[in-house]
Amino acid sequence: MVQLSEDILHKVIKKRPEISHKGTFGRVVLIGGNQQYGGAIIMSAEACIKSGAGLTTVITAEKNHSALHARLPETMVLAFWETTMIYQVLEQADVILIGPGLGLDKTAITLLKGVLKTQKAQQWLVIDGSAISLFSEYNLSLKFPSQTVFTPHQAEWERLSGLSFIEQTDENNRAQQALIGAKIVLKSHRTTIYDDAVSYYQNPLGNPGMATGGMGDTLAGMITGFLAQFEKGMDTIGAAVYLHSLIGDDLSEKNYVVLPTTISEALPRYMKKYAIERK
Repeated sequence: MVQLSEDILHKVIKKRPEISHKGTFGRVVLIGGNQQYGGAIIMSAEACIKSGAGLTTVITAEKNHSALHARLPETMVLAFWETTMIYQVLEQADVILIGPGLGLDKTAITLLKGVLKTQKAQQWLVIDGSAISLFSEYNLSLKFPSQTVFTPHQAEWERLSGLSFIEQTDENNRAQQALIGAKIVLKSHRTTIYDDAVSYYQNPLGNPGMATGGMGDTLAGMITGFLAQFEKGMDTIGAAVYLHSLIGDDLSEKNYVVLPTTISEALPRYMKKYAIERK
């Protein structure tokens, strides 16, 4: 077991090169937010953009477009029905996130199957929220390339892995991760990351004030934004997980509840600090 610490932030977060442009920091596509749960994908997008992704396109229900652009004018946006353009932006993406607020209907499963079918060897895929539930709902295949990341909470992990809460030991979780092939970010009061390359990473941070709707959507957006611009791998995923909780812990010192959007708001300031401190 490797316990995450502040060292992971100094290792991963680096100064931006003087000669750079939007494409230098990655092209990201986020898919989610049906008519009921538009806030989920908006929070993911905010975390992704404020963690530094270069170009971000959000594919969401048309009902959410005005709210998304009002909060995040930096995003590009497509509706679920714009199939031709969806596959064009997916073709160009470095990292894809699917699931926050996506729902479980036919549109959701069509989008998920399309993403799984077209994922390229160089593209990273983050699967969160509703998209995780769709695997058990539709009995989809559970063998993935290593550049795929699932971000389940314990109930979603139960559906994905078949392990009940009491069976979710580190040994059993590692065994199931090996069968699935993808990296697993198992969210809890002490989030744990499982991957074949290491025994597992454990995050020592987090607090009850973070038990708020949208916290997982924000983490998924951060992981996506980090993978878009930094070296792709476990350290980068670990850095996103650790920084998410570190900001949450700092905010909890003066706040009874830590809102996900306040974590996103703080991201540029924290990342600047660690980029400057990097040795």
